Amino acid sequence: MRKTLKHLKRASAAGAVALAAFSLTPGSANAAPTGPEPSPSVVGGTRAAQGEFPFMVRLSMGCGGALYTQDIVLTAAHCVDGSGANTSITATAGVVDLQSSSAIKVKSTEVLQAPGYNGTGKDWALIKLAKPINQPTLKIADTTAYNQGDFTVAGWGAAVEGGGQQRYLLKATVPFVDDATCNSAYAELVPGEEICAGRMAQGGVDTCQGDSGGPMFRKDDSGQWIQVGIVSWGEGCARPGKPGVYTEVSTFAKDIKAAASGLGG
Repeated sequence: MRKTLKHLKRASAAGAVALAAFSLTPGSANAAPTGPEPSPSVVGGTRAAQGEFPFMVRLSMGCGGALYTQDIVLTAAHCVDGSGANTSITATAGVVDLQSSSAIKVKSTEVLQAPGYNGTGKDWALIKLAKPINQPTLKIADTTAYNQGDFTVAGWGAAVEGGGQQRYLLKATVPFVDDATCNSAYAELVPGEEICAGRMAQGGVDTCQGDSGGPMFRKDDSGQWIQVGIVSWGEGCARPGKPGVYTEVSTFAKDIKAAASGLGG
């Protein structure tokens, strides 16, 4: 692995997870609301509405993901342990509240980790599900046309650096950071395979532990959501000068499509 402990994959002790800088007020990370929600209790993000991002998936090893097809989840390679038959992962979808009785839970049957993945770049993987999840899917970018502007990130990961996982799905907006600027923050960046986003000067918005594998997305020219990144790694969460690093989806779009076809998606 090229990452030192300082440059963590966005993973948690529960498994390989990612960093989300949606910071809740101290002590409120897993608290259920007791009444009308006050002004957002998150630093850098807000709670997502039910049905706002229906393609979002929570994976039992502590990662996020998105429905590439209704029976295939696109996530990060560092979230899984190689390729092959795997019935140990549970995908939870259809809700923003992970404790909701309406949550859809489906077991995995097979995992495909990006061929050649060794901890540097190529941080994508597919998880085949035992049955389809009847929720909208998230299309992926196959050109670099959308690798700019402001992106949306969402996840159930930590709300503060080193914090616990969240019960409710949180969302935030992060601006694109060009390769040269990102490379000045991370010498080990792999331009062309990774894309960066975050508030370079002030920090305060980012992905965090538990968000790994989740999508970074924006609207395309027709107003539909399109995935441009996969939460991968970063130094801490929402630190000034340390943006989040994401797998550049368009680079691997053909490989992802071919791999999904091989999984029967």
